[in-house]
Amino acid sequence: MAASTLMQGTKVAGPKPARRPRGRRHRGEDLTKLLFVLPAAIAMIALFGYPVVKNLLMSLQDYGLRTFFTGVAPWVGLKNYSAVVTDKLFSDAMLNTALFTIGSIAFQFVIGLGLALFFRQRFPLGGLLRSLLLLPWLLPLIVSSATWRSILEQDSGILNRSLLGLHIINDPVPWLNSPSVALIAVIGVNIWIGIPFNVTLLYSGLTEIPDELYEAGQLDGATGWRAFWYITWPNLRAVAGVVLMLGVVYTIKVLDIILGLTGGGPANATQTLATQSYEKSFVDFKFGQGAALSNILIAISFVFAIFYLRSTRRAVDE
Repeated sequence: MAASTLMQGTKVAGPKPARRPRGRRHRGEDLTKLLFVLPAAIAMIALFGYPVVKNLLMSLQDYGLRTFFTGVAPWVGLKNYSAVVTDKLFSDAMLNTALFTIGSIAFQFVIGLGLALFFRQRFPLGGLLRSLLLLPWLLPLIVSSATWRSILEQDSGILNRSLLGLHIINDPVPWLNSPSVALIAVIGVNIWIGIPFNVTLLYSGLTEIPDELYEAGQLDGATGWRAFWYITWPNLRAVAGVVLMLGVVYTIKVLDIILGLTGGGPANATQTLATQSYEKSFVDFKFGQGAALSNILIAISFVFAIFYLRSTRRAVDE
């Protein structure tokens, strides 16, 4: 009886041959997936991997203008990082970068969300107006900055002339020449450029919300702000997170707009990490220190990129 029971137990607890071919099938599927992404991975490494590695190596070398003639760039370890971090302009550049990024993102998102909600309403020529709204985004940034520089000129700019004509101001405002208002002016131009990006993505997110939800909400008394708070925002939150993260990653490294408007001045009032890196590399020809600043900027952007990837993954799961 005991032997029979033992034999039965042995039969039940025996090997599971069915799992082996199943595991092989999964490994085959994983290999197929890797083969599909392999060309993209090779392209990414070739196009982006080399510049990143080269920039990292330059930040650890005494890489200056002389290196182009002698080919010699001695290793200096973290000396370049120490030099840029202890520079008296670094703290100002960090603060300006934070103010520029937060100010731009906040207003771009709020104005973009308001316009996206406005264009969700159906009215004549709505599609044409949405298309015209994309113009600031389509213009090359250097063209936008040159145009706004002419608008913000203290004596001949159309903005000061309009404000004087409307008796809003008594004297022309030195938008780009005063350290107290230059950063505000640069942030304002960047807000104008970034609004179409926010409108486009947020409007796409709004169109994905079924009208049936609003119709059901109206029956429960959810109209106006209550409809926005209980229906629109919960369904738009994933898209809004992606828009904000992308906006931060893009804005934190903006260079051409600031160079075109103020060049980092006056008195370094609009100096950011991006413009400081440019000046170290192409004005002072201290390429090692410029590369160190770029790597600091990459590290900050990488943190926000991780949040972006997590947001997109969560949006896909939802």
